[in-house]
Amino acid sequence: MIITGVAISVVAVLVVGLLVARKVDGDSTNFLVAGRSLMLPLSAAGLMGQAVDSNATLGNTDLSFGFGFWAGASLPFGLGLCLLFTGLFFARRMNAMRLHTLPDFYRIVYGRTVEVLASILMIFSFCILLAGNLVAGGLLFEAFLGTSYEVGVLLIVGVVLTYTITGGMFSDAYTAFIQMCITVVASVSLLIWVAVRFGISTPEGMGPFDLGQLTDPGQGAVVNWGTLLALGIGDIVAIDFMQRIFSAKSPDVARRACFVGAAATALVGIPYALVALSSVSIFGDEPFEGPALFHLMSGYAPTGLAVLVLSGIVAASCSTANGAILGTAAVAVRNLAGYKRDPAPTGRDPMLRLVRLSMFPVVGVAVLFAVRVPETGILLTLAFDVMLACLVIPFIAGHYGSRRNHQAALAAIVVGFVVRVGLFVLTPTIFGAENTLLYVKNDVIGPGFDGWPTFIGFVASAATFYGATLIWPSQPVRAMDTDEVAAAAEALRARDTVAS
Repeated sequence: MIITGVAISVVAVLVVGLLVARKVDGDSTNFLVAGRSLMLPLSAAGLMGQAVDSNATLGNTDLSFGFGFWAGASLPFGLGLCLLFTGLFFARRMNAMRLHTLPDFYRIVYGRTVEVLASILMIFSFCILLAGNLVAGGLLFEAFLGTSYEVGVLLIVGVVLTYTITGGMFSDAYTAFIQMCITVVASVSLLIWVAVRFGISTPEGMGPFDLGQLTDPGQGAVVNWGTLLALGIGDIVAIDFMQRIFSAKSPDVARRACFVGAAATALVGIPYALVALSSVSIFGDEPFEGPALFHLMSGYAPTGLAVLVLSGIVAASCSTANGAILGTAAVAVRNLAGYKRDPAPTGRDPMLRLVRLSMFPVVGVAVLFAVRVPETGILLTLAFDVMLACLVIPFIAGHYGSRRNHQAALAAIVVGFVVRVGLFVLTPTIFGAENTLLYVKNDVIGPGFDGWPTFIGFVASAATFYGATLIWPSQPVRAMDTDEVAAAAEALRARDTVAS
């Protein structure tokens, strides 16, 4: 009964995604950025849909249940902070540039080499992010349908790929609106049911006001702050977020959509964390396997609520997964392969076909990650840890820095990557979970070092960037206003069109 209800909601979303696919009309600009036509409700829903995923829901509850409120709530709070910062400082400027992908920005400011390196890092990180959302589908179908975990992952991939490959950003925007309505209603309903049926309770030392979780390394403070930093700052250079900002109808719509998405993301995340804390007393010493939220839904919740909550988790996973597939494939074709041709006024658009074909290897890599590391919240944070260490400083300096050059950007990317990945393979745990992805056993670094690599990688990247500007001094530049940014981007697009 539960899985039937979830299946109906999935099919309904799939149908909507296929119905709006006709809006693409054979044009890659429509496919990638919805013709830059999205008004505030669809734009905000898309940004919220990328933030509220299986990591902010299922991963949130697992981490809160095991380690305390801030271990789980730092996921949605971090994502909400990212949208807030983006709205304050970057959304209007990035929308005005009328780009197709985020690496286009790195090409404008730093040149082709930096664009390629940024593209590789984004593709790698977003395959990990996509994997984290496939995990939720795999676990859900395994628990309620009786399939293997691997079959569950393939089922959720098939659903998302079907409407993403046909409708692109239009399908993403319209389905995200429905998916986020389901998710919001589900989170509020879940919190009300737990409060009425069992009461809201928090184990000693694990509640939202037990600030030892943010001040005491022994209670996970370093990991929790690392999560907030990786998501709150590292996620600014997320290709799926920026793809939605590019799709907004105007710079002001893009900015307001970020603020709405930030508030909604935090609002949805808090109930899941509080429910997880209450579940500690609800379960008592009862043993169980799998995610705590699944156990609560299958063993305690009425069927209607279980259907609603699980549909919300699947909806959140799908909304993020389709954005990750679309954005990653676009970066692979346009920025990594260097295919810059914009859609022709008439005839078939070959870029559209290439992006669609690129979705298949992107999904294949993500499935591999999902099978190897069946974790939810951990994969999200790891993905943006890499972005934080490599790409954030060049991005910020590209907007507001008084000095910048391509040598500094290259040095920051290389040093940030080497430091962050080097510490990753030497640390036995990843944000509290065992490092089963790639760990080199050693006697130097232990579990107590977990969380610090996030800060070290970021600081190393910043120091390298600004140190490089002293070694290779560049002509000082002033930060451009929005109109100047748009004019510079238009000139670059014209040059690309002539070159192709």
